[in-house]
Amino acid sequence: MPIHGSLFDDFKETEGRDQFTRQSSKMLKVRMDYGPVLARIGSMVAYQGDVRFANKGSGGLSKLVKSSLTGEGVPVMECTGQGDLFLAEDAADIQVLYLENDMVSVNGANVLAFSASIDWDIHRVSARGGMMAGGLFNVSLRGSGYVAVTTKGEPVALEVSSAPTFGDAQAVVLWTQGVQMSVRTDTGGIGSMVRGGTGEMLQMAFSGRGHVLVQPAENAANTGSGERRSGGLSDFLG
Repeated sequence: MPIHGSLFDDFKETEGRDQFTRQSSKMLKVRMDYGPVLARIGSMVAYQGDVRFANKGSGGLSKLVKSSLTGEGVPVMECTGQGDLFLAEDAADIQVLYLENDMVSVNGANVLAFSASIDWDIHRVSARGGMMAGGLFNVSLRGSGYVAVTTKGEPVALEVSSAPTFGDAQAVVLWTQGVQMSVRTDTGGIGSMVRGGTGEMLQMAFSGRGHVLVQPAENAANTGSGERRSGGLSDFLG
């Protein structure tokens, strides 16, 4: 008996010539013939062809040392071979950008995959007041190649030169080169603190020229003591 309905036509594989193509709003298609890709461990949902995966740990001794010092882990897998690879992360929305000798600073919890041609590193966000959050750490992605990030819902891209720009430290996904960030604390005043505070004490303040991408939900991450709280790198690739 034939199968009736439009299921297989409605959701057929997306064709594309780029290394990274969104198969849907929540799935990324990677053409492996462009070369190796680094991806979040566990993000593979399917592949066609001959694709192989190798655990790269925290990406080298220097990153392992930083991981130990910051309490943040950055295990990644290297994907190599031929064919098409499909990646996703908990049905989160996926956003794709191409860097051409450029740089973005990304919350580690939002990184899905990037071309092996991209240099990456863990860096501490240099900002007054950062220690009040237990330290702020991001992943810097620099060079030329594709980057895919996840967002909890559809994000907004704010151009910071147009007006003073602030974001919740756990809702900010990334910012581009040319943007300067500092930490602003807003207790809401003594009366507000007595009543339990606003929950918005730690804010990121942005200036300069470029964009900040903000998602409509907060990340949850590990404090390093096993307790779950918002923000940080600990959800990046592991």
